[in-house]
Amino acid sequence: MPGDVLPERERPERPDGDPKSKRGKHRRPLKKKPLWQELLTLFAVALLLTFVIQHFIGRVYSIPSGSMEKTLHGCPGCTGDRVLVDKLTYAFTDPSPGDVVVFKGPNTWTENDIQAPPSGNVVTNALQSIGAVVGLAPPDERDFVKRVIAIGGQTVQCCDARMRVLVDGRPLNEPYVYWLNGKPDAQQRFDPVLVPEGTLWVMGDNRSDSCDSRCQGGGSIRGVVPIDNVIGKARFVVLPPSRWQGVGDHNPQGGIPFALGAPAWQQGLPAGVGLVAAWPMLWVGRRIRWVIRPPRGTRGDDPPVEHR
Repeated sequence: MPGDVLPERERPERPDGDPKSKRGKHRRPLKKKPLWQELLTLFAVALLLTFVIQHFIGRVYSIPSGSMEKTLHGCPGCTGDRVLVDKLTYAFTDPSPGDVVVFKGPNTWTENDIQAPPSGNVVTNALQSIGAVVGLAPPDERDFVKRVIAIGGQTVQCCDARMRVLVDGRPLNEPYVYWLNGKPDAQQRFDPVLVPEGTLWVMGDNRSDSCDSRCQGGGSIRGVVPIDNVIGKARFVVLPPSRWQGVGDHNPQGGIPFALGAPAWQQGLPAGVGLVAAWPMLWVGRRIRWVIRPPRGTRGDDPPVEHR
């Protein structure tokens, strides 16, 4: 009758080789893609991951000058520090006093810069543009690294009787400051500035050799940096190995309530996202191992595997 199940001995046998047969003795070997296709796929995935990581998670920047000595090392003719910049943190919170940030130079900082003319070679220009997008070539904008001293709504000035910077009339505690001659100089002085909302007042740790909000664009309001220009927060010195260390974010304003850092759950978000982002990298690593040494049974020249 329809729907009845035949006894085991009355079931029709399928011929050997039928993929549905339980008595088939061999499994068909999987067809392996050509090596060039595998390499092309891995290259495309690597470029995609590079783009995503560099633009949304983190990127390594070089320090070309000594304006952040001795927190960050950089000098003409020497190997400057390479720092890992976290791009996730400021997606959930704004920069706080004491943060060392990398930012795109505002128009007031770069309006007098002389830009190098682009290459006349169309192919070269295209390759440079693509390389800048994925982080394989320097970007076309000017990036700076400084420390946040004051945020929007605060009044910053210098100095008190001990040559300390003041924010809202209170002296800052700045153990990271470095003076070339061992003591403060006249460059530290500037008149009170009310930092506009949505902007930052930034200064270099090497106060004797840093053109920052005190002098860029002529100083005062023209020296502030819009928060929208901030690229990320400097977290670690990754090169050279002899200088592996974290980048401190000591809050110079001390216990001022509105200068508190992000809540603990926000501080943990970058690490969580980074953990999730590690899975694609693991997948790429496995694919590379598969291309170099495919598992037994997946190559055409491997002997068939007996199916029991």
